[in-house]
Amino acid sequence: MDDREMIDCPEQEKQMARLRAIMHRLRAPGGCPWDAEQTHESLLPNLIEETYETVDTIKRGDWEHLKEELGDLLLQVVFHSELAEEAGRYSFDDVARGVSDKLVRRHPHVYGDSSVSDTDAVLNQWDAIKRQEKGDEEKPYLHDVGKGLPAMLRAAKLQKKAAKVGFDWPDDIGVVEKIREELSEVEDELASGDSEKLGEELGDLLFSVVNLARRHKLDPEILLESTNLKFEDRFAAMDAALQAAGKDLDSATLDEMEAKWQQSK
Repeated sequence: MDDREMIDCPEQEKQMARLRAIMHRLRAPGGCPWDAEQTHESLLPNLIEETYETVDTIKRGDWEHLKEELGDLLLQVVFHSELAEEAGRYSFDDVARGVSDKLVRRHPHVYGDSSVSDTDAVLNQWDAIKRQEKGDEEKPYLHDVGKGLPAMLRAAKLQKKAAKVGFDWPDDIGVVEKIREELSEVEDELASGDSEKLGEELGDLLFSVVNLARRHKLDPEILLESTNLKFEDRFAAMDAALQAAGKDLDSATLDEMEAKWQQSK
């Protein structure tokens, strides 16, 4: 711990203790009825929402608002830890101790005698230690990778893990050709009218597109959300343009909407 950390630590501990005390009070008899009713399962939507709001704030570069969003995200960790402590499983201290111990174990080049040359070596070392800790050496290489993640994020994580052992396209040309191949198969299934097979081929197409993004260190989930926002803004602009012309979405023709859409781009 450096001098700065030693100076800041008491105040940090005080505020962390205050947050935990508030959470405990809210859950206690005579506290907040809503907080008292919550479970790990009921809080899942809140955890997901706060995570995505934090991501959105970072993407927008709103660093002041990020402080608030990080606080909301921290609250979710404290809330789940409080529930676990009430059930006699473990406490927030155990959670913090666990992640601290893990960071020390998985950074032997900082806290031990290991030597690494670059970021790739650090990540490979991390994965090796992780597999050893979890007893995964004898299990399939992709065992448990990205479990619980949204499908698009998990696809990128699976591909990244496979690429670490050389299972990857040698260049982007192969990936683009694969995307074209999958698109052609989608077109074939559209012609056949087989909805089940079409769904399978669409999944293959999405997986291939994710692979191209992954190769360029682009997060497909963030890319798609950016496109969502762009679509939302342009649709709003199109709607406004139609209203200015005396039309609305219900009465406008597709050609009229397309014309205003092109104007909004």
